[in-house]
Amino acid sequence: MTAEFVSVTEIEGQRISAEQLYRTCHRYHWAAKKSAGKDVLEVACGAGQGLGLLRSVAKRVAAGDVSPEVLATAQKTYGLSIPLSAFGAESLPFADASFDIIVMFEALYYVPDVAQFFAEARRVLRPGGQLLIVTANKDLYDFTPSPYSRRYLGVQELLDELTAAGFTSQFAALIDTRQVSARQRILRPLKLIASKFGFIPKTMHGKEWLKKLFFGEMAVMPADIMATALPYTQPTPICADQADLTHKVIYCSATRLV
Repeated sequence: MTAEFVSVTEIEGQRISAEQLYRTCHRYHWAAKKSAGKDVLEVACGAGQGLGLLRSVAKRVAAGDVSPEVLATAQKTYGLSIPLSAFGAESLPFADASFDIIVMFEALYYVPDVAQFFAEARRVLRPGGQLLIVTANKDLYDFTPSPYSRRYLGVQELLDELTAAGFTSQFAALIDTRQVSARQRILRPLKLIASKFGFIPKTMHGKEWLKKLFFGEMAVMPADIMATALPYTQPTPICADQADLTHKVIYCSATRLV
């Protein structure tokens, strides 16, 4: 079913919300600050919009995606300058202890066996290496799951599973729903109803009109975010002993224990 991921992946030239572009840029800038001079692997890189930024600071970058159809876009952008290959998250084709950083952004919920991915990430990371995860917050009352998703993990579930896999974790969050536009606050209940009754379009193209209604300002997804201006601020630290009910995006930095 890898071809189906084309319909739910942000590809160069697509019209997306300005907030969505901000979220894409922000997570890669967050990762870049942790990746300077290190060996970095992005798992489920999609169309690869953030690979150029990671490459600009890291010692080495490699990446891959389970969908060759999606990966073709990244290969078109970067050619042979970044090693790209098709692989699933549960079977990483890399040697033990070969990376300092593993990145997985907005894709954990597509992985059939999360525990196996965490085990593979631990194997491929060096002692003290970090697994950086960014994922949509399932604990919002108006949360809408993505088509083809398997299972969403909130902060509590992430903490439990990563601890069991041999990691120690820290959490932060982005975009406080109490501070979004009046348009979004008014329309959140309508979004919940639309999601509950299956009125949310399943493809990126179908969602475009909904994003324009909900977010207002639109943007175009670039092939590479390097030239996209971003007023970067650190994500807000949060605790993992309770579900986060206010932020749209969860950031997790999991460090491999020796």
